[in-house]
Amino acid sequence: MSRVLEDLFYGNIRPDENIHPKNSEYQEINRKISILIENYHKKLPPHEYDELERLLDLMGQTTSMYSAAAYTEGFRLGVKMMIEVMGAEEGEI
Repeated sequence: MSRVLEDLFYGNIRPDENIHPKNSEYQEINRKISILIENYHKKLPPHEYDELERLLDLMGQTTSMYSAAAYTEGFRLGVKMMIEVMGAEEGEI
């Protein structure tokens, strides 16, 4: 059996753990987000900061759902391309 299939079967494949955006602005944007969140934590009363955290958690959940859907769609597109290429007659490529 293929190692990839075994890893998939046993739940050892977690593509989300291997995603590291290469965009140079990514780390800087995350740093700015952390600073802004810390500033809100210092400024807001506890109950308002808790509401902000709940909002950010909900936004994180929707972002995660969108990312999963985008991953799935990208994978499907890749498989469709492979099927098309593998099914093409030799003279067509």
